[in-house]
Amino acid sequence: MNARSVVERRLQSFGFAFKGLIQLFRSQANARIHAFVALLVVAMGFFLGLPARDWAALVFAISLVLALEAVNTAIEALADRVAPDAHPLVARCKDAAAAAVLIAAAGAVVVGLLLLGPPLLAWLANP
Repeated sequence: MNARSVVERRLQSFGFAFKGLIQLFRSQANARIHAFVALLVVAMGFFLGLPARDWAALVFAISLVLALEAVNTAIEALADRVAPDAHPLVARCKDAAAAAVLIAAAGAVVVGLLLLGPPLLAWLANP
C-alpha cells in the first residue's frame, strides 16, 4: 500500500464524516436547535470576553451534545432498519440513546450558566 492511497482513504473517510454531519443537520430538528443555541452561547462568550479555560469547557460541552445527537440519530436509524416493527428492546435502546443526549444537554446548560452567568450579571450591573 503506497502513501498516496493511505492519504486518499483518509480524505475519503473525512468526506463520509462531513456527509453525515450534513445529513444530521438536514434531518434532525433537535440537532439544528442544539447548533443554534451553541451559536448563541459562542456569541455570548465572545461578547463577555471569556478566558481560554472557560472556552475549553464550553467547546467540550457543545461538542458532547452534538456528538451524542449524531450517535442518537445513528442508533435510531439502525434500529428502524433492523426492527421496523415496534419492539420493546428497540424502544429501550432508542430511549437510552435519547437520554444520553438529554443528560449531555442538561450538563451543557449547567456549564453555560456557570461560565456565562457571572460575567453576564456583572455586565448587566455595569453596562
